[in-house]
Parts: sequence; structure tokens; C-alpha cells
Amino acid sequence: MNYATVKKRDIANGPGVRVSLFVSGCTHRCPGCFNEVAWDFSYGQPFDAAMEEALLEALAPNYVAGLSLLGGEPFEPQNQVALVPFLKRVREQYPQKTIWCYSGYTLEELTGKLPGRCRCEVTDEMLSMLDVLVDGRFVLAKKNIRLLFRGSENQRLIDMNKTREQGEIVLWSDR
Repeated sequence: MNYATVKKRDIANGPGVRVSLFVSGCTHRCPGCFNEVAWDFSYGQPFDAAMEEALLEALAPNYVAGLSLLGGEPFEPQNQVALVPFLKRVREQYPQKTIWCYSGYTLEELTGKLPGRCRCEVTDEMLSMLDVLVDGRFVLAKKNIRLLFRGSENQRLIDMNKTREQGEIVLWSDR
């Protein structure tokens, strides 16, 4: 897997100060996408052991609330396979920090309730490590710059912990 960019101090992609990893590769190709350059799976740099260590180090300060995964598309199958071992390390080293993931796939597609090309052998494991999933493709006609942590009105901020507990989708709230 390649990554397009890393933001070690990001305040736009989840609550608090976050470390954000923008992976490369996306097959959605949403019109109006803010990160079109990251559609190409070969764009950027290899996500290697040195980058994993740099991200883990960036997560260390107490003021960093957590990790955000964006793209590209983190839930492209080949990206999931590369991300799951890293997410395990994040969970082990920083269990108090949150993991947010932005995906053009819906939770229903990711869980297999609706058909989609995103499911692979590690999808359920990756979902199990997320605190919040921001799901749904960016839709230019539904763009709204006033929305919190998302770009279009169709996208949902799903509280994955409460969703797992209750067995139904529970939206995240900052209250």
C-alpha cells in the first residue's frame, strides 16, 4: 500500500488533535473529490515500517486524541490488508485513543448487508478496531461546508462502539 500524505497535527478530520493518514488508491472516483490525486494506487510513498513507527511516535503525546484514516479509500481490499496489522499496533499501544475512518463505502456494504467490492478476509477485523466510521461517497450535489467532519449530507458519522453494542446503527454525537 502507498500513502498520499500524513498530517501529524490535524484538527479537521475528527475531534481534537489527530494524526491523519491519507492512503492511496480509490475506485469510487467521486466527482468533486478533494483528494483526487490519491485515486491512483501507486501515488505517494510506500507505507513501510519506518512510516508505521513515525505514526506511532506522532500518536504518543497526550494532547493527540487519535488516528484518522482517509484516502484514497482505506477500505479498498488491498489497503485493508496493509492497515489491519498497523491498527492492531495502534490499539495495543494507545487503547485510550480513538480511531476514525473515512470511507466511500457504506457500513451496509462493508458488513455485506448490501453488495459491494470492499469485503475481504480482514474487513470485519478492521471494522472492529474503529471508534467512528464516516461512511458514504462524497456527493457534490449534497456538498455542505457547514457539516461537522464530513463533506456531503448523505455521509454518516457512525459511532461504531454503540453500533456494536446495540446491534443497530447509532450516529456519533459530540455531545
